[in-house]
Amino acid sequence: MRENFLTLYDVLPNLSEIMSIHIKTVSSTSELKTFVRFGNRLYKGNRYYVPSMPWDDLNTFNPKKNGAFEFSDAELYLALKEGKVVGRVAAIVNHKANEAWHVKQVRFGWIDFIDDMEVSEALLHAVEEFGRKHGMDQIVGPLGFTDFDPEGMLVEGFDRVGTMALIYNHPYYPEHMKHHGYVKETGWLEYRINIPDKLPERHIKLAEILKERNGFKIRKLTRRQIRKENYGQKLFRLINETYSSLYGYSLLTERQIDMYVDVYLGLIDLKMLSFIENAEGELIAAGVSMPSLADALQKCNGEIFPFGWYHLLKSIFWKKPDTLDLLLIGVKPEYQNKGVNALIIMDLFHTYRSMGFKYAETNANLETNHKVQAMWDPFEKEQHKKRWVFGKAL
Repeated sequence: MRENFLTLYDVLPNLSEIMSIHIKTVSSTSELKTFVRFGNRLYKGNRYYVPSMPWDDLNTFNPKKNGAFEFSDAELYLALKEGKVVGRVAAIVNHKANEAWHVKQVRFGWIDFIDDMEVSEALLHAVEEFGRKHGMDQIVGPLGFTDFDPEGMLVEGFDRVGTMALIYNHPYYPEHMKHHGYVKETGWLEYRINIPDKLPERHIKLAEILKERNGFKIRKLTRRQIRKENYGQKLFRLINETYSSLYGYSLLTERQIDMYVDVYLGLIDLKMLSFIENAEGELIAAGVSMPSLADALQKCNGEIFPFGWYHLLKSIFWKKPDTLDLLLIGVKPEYQNKGVNALIIMDLFHTYRSMGFKYAETNANLETNHKVQAMWDPFEKEQHKKRWVFGKAL
């Protein structure tokens, strides 16, 4: 397959001499644009890769827009060989997460490279040196600033179409990691679920019992209600509570929450959100999903302009695909193991069937999070992808 690269002159027009592999720290707007678009160019034409949206990554790496820079240090690197950009990687030290988890870790993220051991070694070495400079004693990844960034390297499921929220990579990536002495730190599983014509009877009965005995209720909100009642902020605070004990989770600040509310809630069909309140009107659980944007992003290669916006809006609001992405289901810790998820599933899966969806792609479920995996037991499903975080001592 023909590889798609930028020429050196797109990035370093004044560089006259190049070593075998040259690692360049991203320091200009043009280099940043090269960085965020490299993955889409490397995988152009790959039927399984779902392109990222460069504008989204540009915001992620903008300290003025991403609140994670208030507690993180980061550098971005490009790898160059024979005048061409052949790899990229981000080095991140999330000081808040390190303090919360009592570790000294540097994270590598947004890593992509050609099938050349020298290239991947040079990229990882740059992150390792960044970590040592900041007093870290371990390197882990792929991870981003937070769990809302792409994370986990695909180790199984290379012949399955990816999703917008998760990483797709070539089969040679994990082989490079092992060759360079990296080992598995943790893993995630992903499932493809068949949307049933009718929910299992026990789900329906349990949901009705919960509503009658405990006063739980399902709320569907308009965008006006979400703004008026600050439901976007409530949702992400709930996510903080729900995910705080999961691997490497970095609690979102109020500034980060406001950013995610502004960016994402406007893109979601509100019928595909489910909010559960207790008798006192407090938000205790939520489910967030959206139509799969895989096909739309492939058609526009992740670019919004000039016509990419049409393909995205068409998939979200007009002509929906047969597959949806189950982005997250969160339940407040004190309400877990009480069947609240049955209410979410009853509401969402009824909605999915009425909207014509046939399949649901789960987000990445931690291998050790058996509570979440058990939610899919009543359904016909396929565990079709697996991803790892790799690590190594410095």
